[in-house]
Amino acid sequence: MSVEDPADRTHDEREAREMGSRRRPLATLPKAHLHLHFTGSLRHATLLELAARDGIQLPESLVGEWPPQLSAADEKGWFRFQRLYDVARSVLRTEDDVRRLVQEAAEDDVRDGGRWLEIQVDPSGYGARFGGITAFTELVLDAVRDASQTTGLGIAVVIAANRTRHPLDARTLARLAAQYAGRGVVGFGLSNDERRGVTTDFAPAFAIAERAGLLLDPHGGELLGPASVRTVMEALHAQRIGHGVRSVEDPALLAQIVERGIALEICPVSNVALGVYSDLTSVPLPDLLEAGATVALGADDPLLFGSRLAAQYATMRAAHGLDDETLAELASMSIGASCAPEETKHELLADVKTWLASEAGSATMTP
Repeated sequence: MSVEDPADRTHDEREAREMGSRRRPLATLPKAHLHLHFTGSLRHATLLELAARDGIQLPESLVGEWPPQLSAADEKGWFRFQRLYDVARSVLRTEDDVRRLVQEAAEDDVRDGGRWLEIQVDPSGYGARFGGITAFTELVLDAVRDASQTTGLGIAVVIAANRTRHPLDARTLARLAAQYAGRGVVGFGLSNDERRGVTTDFAPAFAIAERAGLLLDPHGGELLGPASVRTVMEALHAQRIGHGVRSVEDPALLAQIVERGIALEICPVSNVALGVYSDLTSVPLPDLLEAGATVALGADDPLLFGSRLAAQYATMRAAHGLDDETLAELASMSIGASCAPEETKHELLADVKTWLASEAGSATMTP
């Protein structure tokens, strides 16, 4: 049974505020969601329910103090973030739990105007409980097919390696991703604390994924500066970069990103929560856009940061005074940077134009 997340109850209030200000409602703006982690997409209410079912004691920061106060400014802060993520993962005990997570993530994206989702998962974090990484991947792909059919949301999977594990593990995951290329898996990534591990050691894994024709989508340029972005570009041949926000600190690098057409998956609320920036007005989205960068806004881990897809657009609208034309451009860039079929992209881009052509405060388009 699906349980409403408390965050969802603010949806109508948010819509009312937008309608009252005569701006087009962001929940009807068609968009693609390209940066969403698997366990991090879990609804808070569902986390509490599953934990209670199995007698799992959750930290208070995931119960009464939710969303937790986080910072990754040092290794201790990141360790706390990762511990909370691992605790949340532990509530997924059955196949039905996995299917529920995917279904609810799809429902939440549709509610926020999402029309295409690429959800990122590291099967090695779940394989021991679900019969191995191949069995778990097949379970996720089956759940994705079901959720797509029931919600109408296009969904694909990006398999990601964990940079805190051995690079040989990443090669195993790259071969797994290659096995399912064209069958629901569209990309290969590299996540976790970018201050750990040696990025270049993961190049052989990305070479496997590249030969399979998968999108290369590593994290970089979040907790570390522009050098991190340059490394994933040169060593891993990144075609899209998870975060990459700090490339703004190196104009020459940013110019290269623009020239190569590499999209940046920017997650504003996550950046502030983890201490990358002090507040939302400091997130350099306008600078990235002015430089001509392709930007796709993403929620990262709504379970830990307390906000989903539409909220990323809403916070940037409020923090930087973005007009509806710019917001429509952001949505269009997210669609263009996705792995959606060309026919789907064409349809969604047309729907963005329809949204923008509608009278402010009266957009009624639904996914």
